[in-house]
Amino acid sequence: MAIMTRPLGQTNTDVTILGYGAMELRGQPRAPEIDDEAAGRLLNAVLDGGINLIDTSPDYGRSEELIGRYLSHRRDEFFLASKCGCLLEIPADVPPPYPHDYTPANVRAAVERSLRRLRTDRLDLVQVHMSPSVGQLRENHTVETLRELQDEGKVRFIGMSGILPNLPDHIAMNVFDAFQIPYSAVQRDHEELITEAAGKGAGTLIRGGAARGAPSEEKNWATGPLSQPAGLGQRNWAASGIEDLLADGGMSRMEFVLRFTLSHPGLSTTIVGTASPDHLKDNIAIAEKGPLPGDLYAAAKARLTPADE
Repeated sequence: MAIMTRPLGQTNTDVTILGYGAMELRGQPRAPEIDDEAAGRLLNAVLDGGINLIDTSPDYGRSEELIGRYLSHRRDEFFLASKCGCLLEIPADVPPPYPHDYTPANVRAAVERSLRRLRTDRLDLVQVHMSPSVGQLRENHTVETLRELQDEGKVRFIGMSGILPNLPDHIAMNVFDAFQIPYSAVQRDHEELITEAAGKGAGTLIRGGAARGAPSEEKNWATGPLSQPAGLGQRNWAASGIEDLLADGGMSRMEFVLRFTLSHPGLSTTIVGTASPDHLKDNIAIAEKGPLPGDLYAAAKARLTPADE
């Protein structure tokens, strides 16, 4: 089997519905410990497993450098997405989200450094990080700077990593080729905005579609998107009766959550990160099954929709 592909908006590029998020390669203290050689093997396994989109960021520590070191010789095999607005130096002892600077000087310097770190001559997609307001973008001439980098051949497409409350304004600007948006089965506050973005011809990179969707098989819940109050996903899941639906079909939580995300008709790809080769294999195996059957998807949406909506 192979992972299906979908068009990334109007970019004339097809991407696998499962992408790889390289945030987990930043290492400790905010990610699992992984040495450079193990990271290299994992990155090559991503491509060998059929995934053709990798998402990274200057905020992800050594992630860009590892991708450049271990995958630059395979550069034509994958669509490479990174971010801008990130500081050149991550503040010491400051937890994320880090401060961001959307001025022309910082955006240009960060893109140039990403090119060097990634050992490439172009970034397929540069996404404005952390969902600044339209006012911030205009004040800092951020989009104009990205257009200049496009004209120079250093950036192919521009995007926005956006969330509420600013995401509707970003979509209305009609300047972004793609949007990275948080979404999962029980964190559906951006569900209609994904549809809106896709309807305007933009590609959609969905984050949090696996890690944030349901309680861990063992113990804890992962953190939800910034726009949703802590614990809401857990309450939604517990109140939905979805466990009974899964028990009837013999489907694990992780398979259900990932395939629920893949079932959104406006999705181009969902970005799932891991530092574990075994988890990577599991994610690929689930993605190869594709979206949920239509009847299960409809039943699940009905159960996961609060009664007051």
